[in-house]
Amino acid sequence: MLGWSLTFAVLAVVAGLLGFMGLAGLAATVAKVLFVIFLVLLVGSFVIRAVRGQSVL
Repeated sequence: MLGWSLTFAVLAVVAGLLGFMGLAGLAATVAKVLFVIFLVLLVGSFVIRAVRGQSVL
């Protein structure tokens, strides 16, 4: 998930540099959404492991 987020972020930067503003905006939005989903899943995983009594790290 984080890998896809970084891929879309790089795509947004490259598209922006080449002048494709519509594509850059779309790629940046997708990257933001994927990053937020990644963060939610990461925090959820930490909470579940902590509740079960397992080591978080």
